[in-house]
Amino acid sequence: MTRLNELRDNPGANKKRVRVGRGIGSGVGKTGGRGGKGQTARSGVAINGFEGGQMPLHMRMPKRGFNALNPGDWNEVRIDRLQAYIDSGKLDAKGVIDADALIAARVIRRVKDGVRLIGSSGFKASKVTFKVNYATAGATAAIESAGGKIDIIPAKATWKKTPHAG
Repeated sequence: MTRLNELRDNPGANKKRVRVGRGIGSGVGKTGGRGGKGQTARSGVAINGFEGGQMPLHMRMPKRGFNALNPGDWNEVRIDRLQAYIDSGKLDAKGVIDADALIAARVIRRVKDGVRLIGSSGFKASKVTFKVNYATAGATAAIESAGGKIDIIPAKATWKKTPHAG
């Protein structure tokens, strides 16, 4: 039976940390295991993906997908959500529902690049006129079948100036 004062870790359980840069007698003095001079001898260096001059793996793989040059930042609003706001009285179905009305009803926070209506079901309010920048085919069909109307207004031009553009 072991006594409390005889408890020890298993041999090799705790390894002492190597203290680098503490003189030539330590074996890891002078350069401290970093080699000589240059970028990697300094602190704060991370050459990620560098494979010693060989073409890195992420550059050998084929490119996939597409990134738009000027992607728009849209407020996408589902039509079933709009129906809930109309039912609760926060949106007036008799007036024109545009970005300002949506902000006033707290459906969206800010205008961004415009408003897009999405969804294809859950809308039953009649005689509603929307002034938006875009509406999906399903949203258009659902609103028009309920007796509503959609006025598509052009989105404002939002060229974001890139640093390399002249």
